[in-house]
Amino acid sequence: MKRPRVRDDLALHPGYHSPQVEVDVRLNTNEAPEPPPEGFREALAAELAGVEWHRYPDRAATELREAIAAHHGVQASQVFVANGSNEVLQTLCLTYGGPGRSVATFEPTYALHSHIPKITNTAVVSGERTEDFALDMDEVRRVLTEHDPTITFLCSPNNPTGMVETEETVRAVADLAPGLVVVDEAYGQFAPWSALELVDETSPIVVTRTYSKTWSMAAARLGYLIGPTWLVEELSEVVLPYHLDAVKQIAGRVALDFEPQMRRRVSDLVEERGRVTAALSQLPVTVWPSGANFILFRPDAVDGDTVWQRLVERSVLVRNCASWPRLDGCLRITLGTPGEDDRFLDALTDILETS
Repeated sequence: MKRPRVRDDLALHPGYHSPQVEVDVRLNTNEAPEPPPEGFREALAAELAGVEWHRYPDRAATELREAIAAHHGVQASQVFVANGSNEVLQTLCLTYGGPGRSVATFEPTYALHSHIPKITNTAVVSGERTEDFALDMDEVRRVLTEHDPTITFLCSPNNPTGMVETEETVRAVADLAPGLVVVDEAYGQFAPWSALELVDETSPIVVTRTYSKTWSMAAARLGYLIGPTWLVEELSEVVLPYHLDAVKQIAGRVALDFEPQMRRRVSDLVEERGRVTAALSQLPVTVWPSGANFILFRPDAVDGDTVWQRLVERSVLVRNCASWPRLDGCLRITLGTPGEDDRFLDALTDILETS
């Protein structure tokens, strides 16, 4: 059988995976712990009844972009939508990356900030964070000056560490960056401030968001970007035609009608984050402060791989972060329902006390 070869630069490139096993308590993928609010399914079904299935969807996703713009107090021309925030990142790399260009990341951070550029044949240059995983501005200056990246990725709150970048830090990076500064705010609703405040027509700052977390719509794969109108126009020229289907456009618009319920859920999860963090601080583990819907921790006396496996044996799944740079022995728990979090805390306490 004749078979084409994979591109040489991708042949040994590992894929991105989040291992899934059958457990009672799944706290490893930063999803919302509950489905959309009551009434969402009915409202969505009513709107879907009017879909003209034999017609292509609105190529510009006009109504969805207008709804997102109204939600954030910006213009629809500043909104780009795609199949999850990862497709937003991919479109940015296809538009501004490519051979001879580079993106900058600061590790540890979201793995797809490196994975997606490599797939688009864009070089990745990485700097180190400080001991407590904060951005080191001297290191930022070195990386940006030496490598001249067309895109600099920040993640706030940072995945998997949970750290929120300050407004001062984002402004400082934007002043140093030779190209775009992409602030990935997949967990931005859980943080005390947003870089959306800094987006305008003259700034190199753009912000990406997702429906997967606070909107309880991970199954839909819907994300968006807020940025200058000129950037949105350029992204729209690169993305595939009719890339966002009619169902997704309607679902995203309908979800925004339930904003009060979502805000209450965010508030509840922030309170739950405090409770779980306090409980972890009473155990022999190192815990990092988080502004997201997850918490990073490292067992002090027991190997992280061992703890992860023993949690699975107790039907609790968390994320093993050992493959991230500088995160040997670290685990990350996604906040679940109070009952799920109690199952995790009880299991972890038992493991640490009997090891």
